[in-house]
Amino acid sequence: MGKPHIIAIPCPAQGHVIPLMEVAQCLAENGIKVTFVNTDFNHERIEKALQQKGNINELIHLTSIPDGLEPWEDRNDLGKLTETILKVMPEKLESLIEQINRTENDEIVCILTDYYMGWALEMAEKFGVKRAAFLPTSVALSALTMNASKLVDDGILDNNGTPLKKQAIHLTPNMPEMNPVHFTWACISDFETQKIIFQSILQNNKSLKLADYLICNSNYELEPEAFAMVPNCIPIGPLLATNRLGKTSGHFWPEDTSCLTWLDQHPPHSVIYVAFGSFTVFNHTQFQELALGLESTNRPFLWVVRQDLIEETDESYSYPKGFEERVKNHGKMVSWAPQQNVLSHSSVALFISHCGWNSIIEGISNGVSFLCWPYFADQFLNQSYICDEWKVGLRLRKDDDSGIIRHGEINDKVEYLLADRSYTERAMNFQKNIMDSVRGGCSNKNLNKFVEWIKKN
Repeated sequence: MGKPHIIAIPCPAQGHVIPLMEVAQCLAENGIKVTFVNTDFNHERIEKALQQKGNINELIHLTSIPDGLEPWEDRNDLGKLTETILKVMPEKLESLIEQINRTENDEIVCILTDYYMGWALEMAEKFGVKRAAFLPTSVALSALTMNASKLVDDGILDNNGTPLKKQAIHLTPNMPEMNPVHFTWACISDFETQKIIFQSILQNNKSLKLADYLICNSNYELEPEAFAMVPNCIPIGPLLATNRLGKTSGHFWPEDTSCLTWLDQHPPHSVIYVAFGSFTVFNHTQFQELALGLESTNRPFLWVVRQDLIEETDESYSYPKGFEERVKNHGKMVSWAPQQNVLSHSSVALFISHCGWNSIIEGISNGVSFLCWPYFADQFLNQSYICDEWKVGLRLRKDDDSGIIRHGEINDKVEYLLADRSYTERAMNFQKNIMDSVRGGCSNKNLNKFVEWIKKN
């Protein structure tokens, strides 16, 4: 009998592709064949980035289907992308499964979909195969989206998801604070996009009821109250390929590994790591203030500067005058970094982060403290975890008049965090507890049970 064959389909965003790819690798290591389905657009980017890394795993086959947009259209237009995904991808996924079932010796036995692509569970039901969902974000965000209709009934939101109250709420007394203005859909400035996203969340909640199994990249140690609200969510995290499998995959950009050699040249607990994920964009003024803030610390720093990190404006994309020359002996800028390897490096002392869930998991799993700089979506909620619940980091404050985080604020907070070891000590305590759960503990056992469930006839 052949190996069980599953479909894995992520939401088409960098922060969703990488953790599901790590789940796929875990499954492949346990004898499960995986067809990993990206959008055509992202598949091409990943293939280019993978050229330097070779094969991921002989049991993982990368393929793709259209997302409904033309190659030149803007994937950051989340409303349009959401609409075209729902119109185009279900039919294309159905065709792909039919093709695999016709041509392979082993038919698809399970669809493992991103939590936010619940429509794929409907496709699994149609084919009569097992239905599993993977949550790549915090369980707290799942609790929030699950309760979207209740928030409307309680008068906190209107029917389009617009906040009617601006004071912070707690879903339960011990859950992290959530400001409705920062809800995932509400911090999108375009109202039409907000409506589309909010309605898709309501529809997704219905689709998720079809899931037989729900796994997540989290840990009971990190979110006990959230798990109490979503009791069917099973943690298998932290999903860190550097711990379980040795390398990450699914990146949209080639990783610049020269920064690892650069880190080797610095003493333990000395380097500031600065990275803002795949989506954050700065205006010219904020970009310059960040550069000056890093320079003013007079400490070694590694800064990930994506090609599209700064807004497209009439102003040229540039560092402050003379910046690169002044920092050449202690600063390094790269376009994309092997982040898990960076954060596990002994020289890294502090992570200035946009607070994406993957970055948080990777940072706290390596005992690193945070300076929080959220941009949108769940990042404000994640900031509450870091600063208020776990107390492993600090917020960066914007200037009241300009809305800019000034270089002096960056310098002051860096100095404060590096002088107060209690933040790092708390992070290291979390590190020990959550990594124990992966190395033979609860998360490891949960993953093994999931593998057995897929394999069971």
